[in-house]
Amino acid sequence: MQKRKNYKQVLIIHGPNLNMLGKREPGIYGKATISEINRKLEEIGERLGIDVESFQSNHEGAIVEKIQEAYEIKHGLIINPAAYTHTSIAIRDALLLLDVPVIEIHLSNIYKRESFRHKSMIAGVATGQISGFGVQGYAMALEAVAKMIQSG
Repeated sequence: MQKRKNYKQVLIIHGPNLNMLGKREPGIYGKATISEINRKLEEIGERLGIDVESFQSNHEGAIVEKIQEAYEIKHGLIINPAAYTHTSIAIRDALLLLDVPVIEIHLSNIYKRESFRHKSMIAGVATGQISGFGVQGYAMALEAVAKMIQSG
């Protein structure tokens, strides 16, 4: 998506294995691919006057660097840290750099799954968390971030 002059900038970060959406455990994560999710988020962003940039990595350091790049540039961030939700102090610490709305998103309800998934390293530094609504959760997160940006 090409940046527009007066549009606010929101970064969407997809963590490890999310590049395999639609193929990996569709009973848990659904059949939508990451490309389909990103395309839908761009459409929603257009309607909301938001420029959406999407990024996916299987590498913790690349995610940390992308968060750092967002500093003083992006107006909001939506992150699905995937497995790093439960392990990454580095991603948590990088998020502390940002003074913008940050929404943690999960396709599945992490609290109805294995007990090791119940602890989020990210939740304590995120503005909010959306879990268990499937692909619709991304749309909910983008709408929420847009409202926070516009009212703030």
